[in-house]
Amino acid sequence: MSSPANAIERSSSRKTLAELIAASSMEMSPRELHRAGDVAALLPKDTCVYIPSLPGLPLSRTLEAVAAIRAAGLDPVPHVSARRILDRNDFELFLKKSVQQYGVHRALLIGGDEPRAKGPYIDSLQILEEGVLAGCGVREIGVAGYPEGHPRISNLALQEAFRRKVELARGQKLGLYVVTQFSFSPARVLEHCAELERNYPSIGVYVGAAGPTDPIALARYAQRCGVSASLRALRNLGSGIAKLVTHTDPSEHVAAVAGYAARRESSNVAGVHLYSFGGAVRTAEWMRGLL
Repeated sequence: MSSPANAIERSSSRKTLAELIAASSMEMSPRELHRAGDVAALLPKDTCVYIPSLPGLPLSRTLEAVAAIRAAGLDPVPHVSARRILDRNDFELFLKKSVQQYGVHRALLIGGDEPRAKGPYIDSLQILEEGVLAGCGVREIGVAGYPEGHPRISNLALQEAFRRKVELARGQKLGLYVVTQFSFSPARVLEHCAELERNYPSIGVYVGAAGPTDPIALARYAQRCGVSASLRALRNLGSGIAKLVTHTDPSEHVAAVAGYAARRESSNVAGVHLYSFGGAVRTAEWMRGLL
């Protein structure tokens, strides 16, 4: 079996791979704030670090994470999880403080993994329609891409919502890019990138990949994040969870993305986004190894 290092060596363009890693971002849980300095020591200054929205976590705690990540010399990007917002005024105050005090200029706009809204917003589109992000000084938004579809939303509804988000962002002079959900199938991810490039050639895509982690945790996150289709396909290869071990390092996945980007005259793939399921420092160490 080929090693992850060999997979990277076989990439059609090591230059493209280096460019993708240099443009990469990663996630860091508010629970890991005490490691912000360790992460910053491993990554280039102003690397984008996304702050996930956790169930029950107040916006004040997310603001603390924004402050800590900025103080460490990194660029904080908070998740805006629509169905987890409890109060409009608190949300607007959070945005204003994030922008004015800590230089936040982009946010990842998502619906949030909740069966029903906990406050005034039923989905991310409603937030965008209200114009609160642009009104508070946010200049760019990331929106989710689903290479394997969404477990509770039809593909047709996803496509219509995406079209509307693009339209609204342009009207509000907001930059817009896509961050994809992670997948165990590079082929599905690349098909998704190609479809976006055909329909929205000017929109950049950051390809989501699971950072280094153990296989049991990765399987748990896969089921939680709705990528069970490729997980089932992986297990059906015959070696079950043992086969998953080869996917606990994102090198082969990232090499496939680099090859795709290098083969195209102009690619919409702007970088890689690492989901830090195995911890922020471990993910940053992996990124540093390639940088």
